[in-house]
Amino acid sequence: MIELKRPHDLARLRRLALAAQGLLQAKPFGSGLAGCRQAINHIGYVQIDTISVVERAHHHVLHTRVPQFDPAMTNQMLVDGDIFEYWSHAAAFLPMADFRFSLPYKQTIKSGQTHWFRNPDKQLMGELLARIRTDGPLRSRDLETNRTKSAGWWDWKPAKKALEQLYMQGDLMVSDRTGFQKTYDLTERVLPSHVDTTTPTTDEFAAHLIDQQLRCHGVASLKGITYLRRNAGLRQAVKTLVNESVGQGALEQIKLSSGEVLLVEAGALERPMPRVSNRMLILSPFDNSVIQRERLKSLFRYDYQIECYVPAAKRQYGYFCLPLLYRDQFVGRMDCKAHRKDRLLEIKSLYFEPHTFDDDQIVTAFTEALKTFSQFQGCDRVSLTEAYPKPMEQRLRSPISHQF
Repeated sequence: MIELKRPHDLARLRRLALAAQGLLQAKPFGSGLAGCRQAINHIGYVQIDTISVVERAHHHVLHTRVPQFDPAMTNQMLVDGDIFEYWSHAAAFLPMADFRFSLPYKQTIKSGQTHWFRNPDKQLMGELLARIRTDGPLRSRDLETNRTKSAGWWDWKPAKKALEQLYMQGDLMVSDRTGFQKTYDLTERVLPSHVDTTTPTTDEFAAHLIDQQLRCHGVASLKGITYLRRNAGLRQAVKTLVNESVGQGALEQIKLSSGEVLLVEAGALERPMPRVSNRMLILSPFDNSVIQRERLKSLFRYDYQIECYVPAAKRQYGYFCLPLLYRDQFVGRMDCKAHRKDRLLEIKSLYFEPHTFDDDQIVTAFTEALKTFSQFQGCDRVSLTEAYPKPMEQRLRSPISHQF
């Protein structure tokens, strides 16, 4: 086991992690639709979220990594069969190539080992399946338009639950999505013919997760490899395979000063350190690079919590703070809201962490990032309410007023 003692070694790990996430290069996966396909294949998933105070998470994550990204590209990939929608650790878009790894969870739901909804209405599910088989794809809004009726499959609440149960157990897939209106169709009609549909063994699934996490994160913890997966057998299989790989010299263990042990491919620390640029990235709270909060704190010394689920009186930074990444450090967070009708991006509060960079560098990088980010929100004006520490507020007001 390698113990990290020098700051330079920690910086190397950070850059390894950020480069693997596609956050250091300008065009790590290419641009446009082709870049989107490459990005999601590499990072493994993009989390879907309903919060819309700024552009939704699944668009934000791809915008961060793919120049010339347009939100319509996400649904285009879904319609083209490049990705599919299902549950990862949360609702997500996943590479179609990984479809077979969704099967074990679907099977536990269908068999009743795992409950998505308790006591699902199987008769109603059968009626919905028959309707879709005969009449074609069904939009979620088709249930809502008849929600005033009180009986039969069109009774909105039971029908919505039955539809979701069929989707979660694998009988249906999302074939199209307009905003948060999903269209469901039979899995056999949505799934491309070339897709592998063999159910992986536990060991195959474990090997897939290890490979995926090291590919997209560069640095992984044993706990992080099975992040929010409750399958005890799978966790044990991952642990066994990791121990074997460490014993064979394929993986190395790195011990941080915090005591946390991370895994990297053998020789990763001896490779040339990835270069960084003086740009800042405004990330989604659901970005793949920050979603594992414990790892984020250990590796980057960045204590982050999304506070939209915290009672307003207990919030420290704001409802929906966005992490700010500069070079290879998380240097702040921004709570903001896009008022799209007024084309105004309101920065409610802006907080900068103690950092080793020159303040002028931070101000320049932030205002440049803000320009790109506000355009992505459909905004051409920006207002700043407050920033901390206070000396930074004065430094920022002039460049923001000149930029917008």
